[in-house]
Amino acid sequence: MGFAQRAMCVFLLVVTALDISLAAVYKVGDSKGWTSIGQINYTAWAASKTFRVGDTILFEYNKQFHNVMQVTHLEFQACNVSSVINTFSTGNDSIVIKRTGHFYYLCGIPGHCLVGQKVDIRVPKSSEATAPSPSGSSTASPAGSPSLSPPGAIAGAPGPSVKSSAPYPSSKGLVALLLSLVVVLGNETTQDDPDGLD
Repeated sequence: MGFAQRAMCVFLLVVTALDISLAAVYKVGDSKGWTSIGQINYTAWAASKTFRVGDTILFEYNKQFHNVMQVTHLEFQACNVSSVINTFSTGNDSIVIKRTGHFYYLCGIPGHCLVGQKVDIRVPKSSEATAPSPSGSSTASPAGSPSLSPPGAIAGAPGPSVKSSAPYPSSKGLVALLLSLVVVLGNETTQDDPDGLD
């Protein structure tokens, strides 16, 4: 394998490693998910995480009994859903963090927020420098627009299935790693038998 090919493989492996370490998927409520049953402390759950721009927040729940509404801080405090920023209702909602700040979510079913089914996702400013935005640009959303949005172009499409809230590598990074290995192994095979006569 030539120097240029080796350098390219090393470059791809480094880029892959960076991508894997920066993007994480967090399942809200861990194995219990998004529910009003069981007195889950979503405040403690969120406080135990370090969210960054580019991470994904996953809400898994029974869509017959729950939903997810993004609201302002005042609405969050009052459990008020009169002026919702965004509503999610698939039962498997993936929301990509696009900028720093606080993002307030609650269940809009009457009584659920009052018993604690609400979460404040705090993304510190320091995360802005360590994680790229999903689109690769560093432009922030306008002040009045939602800062988290579901990935993909199909509204209501189910997101990835995650079994806990520990950070998970992104699939894009894993694909790049596998492609790098195929290139390296393929080149090693052709170097051993360049004419294919063995």
